[in-house]
Amino acid sequence: MAYFPLFLLFLLLGLSLSPVISTNSEGNALHALRRRLSDPTNVLQSWDPTLVNPCTWFHVTCDSDNHVIRLDLGNSNISGTLGPEIGDLQYLQYLELYRNGLSGKIPTELGNLKNLVSMDLYENKFEGKIPKSFAKLESLRFLRMNNNKLTGSIPRELTSLSKLKIFDVSNNDLCGTIPVDGPFATFSMESYINNRLSGPELQGLVPYDFGC
Repeated sequence: MAYFPLFLLFLLLGLSLSPVISTNSEGNALHALRRRLSDPTNVLQSWDPTLVNPCTWFHVTCDSDNHVIRLDLGNSNISGTLGPEIGDLQYLQYLELYRNGLSGKIPTELGNLKNLVSMDLYENKFEGKIPKSFAKLESLRFLRMNNNKLTGSIPRELTSLSKLKIFDVSNNDLCGTIPVDGPFATFSMESYINNRLSGPELQGLVPYDFGC
């Protein structure tokens, strides 16, 4: 039975030599994002999954408690898709992904980012519908999704976002009527140009989504 301790020794040695992948959920979420992206200019080269947390990575900002509060990847020449893991960045306040080649659907899990103040997804290739889950982003002030390939109507659930100051969905393929309740009463028509929208709807009447 002397071979058992030797076997155990080799097992422990093997574990000690293997890469230590971060147990930090935010680091894991960002590493999952990196695996989905094409990065021809290596802007994500510093994203090392063996670190305890991602606060030393470029384009990532953390608070004093080492929680990720800002992701700055605007105009970074990246492409690919976003996955549900991005919803694990629960302390995120600023999500800047504008002017890239990102495609696919916008994950509904973005609605889990309750601390989000600004989300800039404009000038990409996102398609599909605007997630209704965005209505849960009660701290959101800036939401820009213009110049994509989004379809469907503007979710009426978004009228509950009382702090929303900027909303831009111009240059997509949205249809239906434009909400007028809540913060939508203050947005200019330039926020909606170059779509198939037929609003604004009449206040107090049930909206009808023409052509959707």
